[in-house]
Amino acid sequence: MKKKSTFSDGFKAGIPIAIGYIPIAIAFGLLAKSAGIPDYISVMMSFFIFAGASQFVGVNLITLGAIHWEIIITTFILNSRHFLMSASISRRIEQNRSKKYLPVLAFGITDETFTVASLRKEPKLSPKFILGLNLIAFSAWNIGTWIGIFLAADLPEILKVSMGIALYAMFIGLLIPALKKSHPALLISFIAIGVHSLLHWVSLFEGLSSGVSIIIATIIAASAGAVIFPKGVSKNG
Repeated sequence: MKKKSTFSDGFKAGIPIAIGYIPIAIAFGLLAKSAGIPDYISVMMSFFIFAGASQFVGVNLITLGAIHWEIIITTFILNSRHFLMSASISRRIEQNRSKKYLPVLAFGITDETFTVASLRKEPKLSPKFILGLNLIAFSAWNIGTWIGIFLAADLPEILKVSMGIALYAMFIGLLIPALKKSHPALLISFIAIGVHSLLHWVSLFEGLSSGVSIIIATIIAASAGAVIFPKGVSKNG
């Protein structure tokens, strides 16, 4: 019988993820500090939200002066994929284990930890393995945030202000490789860009805030993608 995966196995499997998270978390800490967000808020975002893209977007919306409900709805839409990832992983977890630990395990699921867990060869995954995998990723993200905040304290003001470009650089870096491999993703991205541009430049919509515009563009682009590509967006288009 094949040996069950342990907490240690999960911790070791998450080391590459942790190494990748630290520089991005440092960038988040630097960006949040440069945006004038209090240190304790930045730390709490990484500790309680633990969602890189949402945290970057949240900082950007705060900088733009978006109101609370706009930030909440935007980040909720952005993170809605986690419902599907958590549901998928829950089907792989050993059924004889107590379900009271599932919310804790679900909280730690990210795109990267989901990928690692999904690719495991075992038909059933131990909760201890998932916990170890999530814990090292979570720890790395929070440590990186602390480092970014600490480093930002000694940066010249001009560099702090220029850190705002980190958000756009990060999303461009994530988007371009996906667009090269998927024509549907390219079309959906252009739909989102077109809708947001329309809301921004047409005088009829000039009363809309940036947060509402992002929410509308996201919903329309996602809905259009679901209608045009009902089978989903594959890597190969």
